[in-house]
Amino acid sequence: MDFTFDDVQRDLQDLARKILGEQVTAERLLELEDASEPFDRRVWQQLADANLLGVPLPEASGGSGYGLMELCVLLEEVGRHVAPLPLLATIGLGALPIAELGTDEQRGRYLPPVIAGTSLLTAALCEPGHADPLTPTTVARRDGSAWRLDGEKLAVPYARLADAVLVPAATDDGAVRVFIVTPDTEDVIVETATATNGEPQGRLVLSGARIVDRDVLGGASADSNMVDRMHQRALACYCATAVGVFDRALRITAGYLSVRKQFDRPIATFQGATLRAADAYIDTEAIRVTTWSAIWRLASGRDAQDELAIAKFWVADGGQRIANACQHLHGGMGATNDYPIHRYFRWAKLLEHTLGGATAHLLRLGDAIATAPG
Repeated sequence: MDFTFDDVQRDLQDLARKILGEQVTAERLLELEDASEPFDRRVWQQLADANLLGVPLPEASGGSGYGLMELCVLLEEVGRHVAPLPLLATIGLGALPIAELGTDEQRGRYLPPVIAGTSLLTAALCEPGHADPLTPTTVARRDGSAWRLDGEKLAVPYARLADAVLVPAATDDGAVRVFIVTPDTEDVIVETATATNGEPQGRLVLSGARIVDRDVLGGASADSNMVDRMHQRALACYCATAVGVFDRALRITAGYLSVRKQFDRPIATFQGATLRAADAYIDTEAIRVTTWSAIWRLASGRDAQDELAIAKFWVADGGQRIANACQHLHGGMGATNDYPIHRYFRWAKLLEHTLGGATAHLLRLGDAIATAPG
């Protein structure tokens, strides 16, 4: 196992870090928040102009032909700068599944506008009271030459801004297919919502929405495991974002502790503060190692179910400790909007809620151990 970045991945990391570091400043974030902008359209177009949106997408569609590892390198930088950008939703949840599982026609229709920065995509994997996206309660039934979809999806990232949403639904033959739904389709309602970190989300209600065959992901030859593939890659994308969020939060906190003084001494010289920061560092490195191990396995075509469960556990459990420690070590500054650490706390809560609590992941791992062959 070797998930050390190669030259291409390091170059992508440097370029993304340069663009985001220069553009996604504290002042810019305040400006966007004051204007209630859903995302930074200017930076989004800069990423497109730098050919970063097409990094994991096929060359035939105008992309660079790389893959999940390279996308996650970019997502780590988005998390590091808490950049309000639809990269995870548009590329990780929408474009990557279309690139890997879609028909030639679907790739030709949806990917070039994404790469150019003029189109947003997303996926609807969460349902009310139902935690398993592999067995959706949303249903699709045949209606002549088309399908009728009924169901409800929650917390759909960028739902009201997306040009298309990938929607898994169970069919009468016991299969689960993925349908490409445009929000302006008749009998589709998108109710707006806002996530903990300010990300625009939506509740998607399907009441007999008519979807034609050309909008079934993969068409007649659809992969029966496509929802599992989508879900695993989505989890990897969220965990990669978490690596950046927690790493940068800890670095900001370390800088604060080294200059902020109490009793004429830097806070960093007090044992209680340094021990808590050290614990947060251990949690951060655990998130980093388990996440990149899972991503490497996925990108290499290996099974990564257990590795993803471990990474999710660390993001949910260790991430909560990191976020709390970083905020508490700032004292009163940790609770004010005048200092950037509050954004990392809010992103940490979104990641925890999206990936699920730590207990569920431990139970998943326990079941895997208990049923493993002797």
